[in-house]
Amino acid sequence: MSEVSTFLKANERYAASFKKGSLPMPPSRRVAVVACMDARLDPARILGLEEGDAHVVRNAGGRAADALRSLVISQELLGTREVVVIHHTDCGMLTFTNDQLKKKLREGRGADTDLDFLPFSDVDQSVRDDVRAIRESRLLLPGVPVTGFVYDVKTGRLRQVE
Repeated sequence: MSEVSTFLKANERYAASFKKGSLPMPPSRRVAVVACMDARLDPARILGLEEGDAHVVRNAGGRAADALRSLVISQELLGTREVVVIHHTDCGMLTFTNDQLKKKLREGRGADTDLDFLPFSDVDQSVRDDVRAIRESRLLLPGVPVTGFVYDVKTGRLRQVE
């Protein structure tokens, strides 16, 4: 059963008291957050963000390679000047390899792909790798602070890695 009708009812309640329609397009805190899409991770709550404060880019694993297009737009067109990367404990990206997922797609759907799903076997190292990729990208502004964290899904705490 679809959740859409529940979402629409929730949106009606939200819109009834909505007062933030005049926020500017650029984020007021000039920061972009790259985080995993895991449902246990809520970047706004974790970081104390409100609407209009920051760009939040989410994808499987919070990987920089998937977020690059959004980060370029965020910096070049909307003025962000800091990046925060958040990966987390107990991440699904730790549970498979590219070969395993490609085999599953081939056997289950008859679909072949050369897509890199960007899995990792060490969450701290994945943060370090993504922070480095953002810092070294020629498409992004040099010298912009980039900080990496691991969020603990059991305690709600952030631990700085890079």
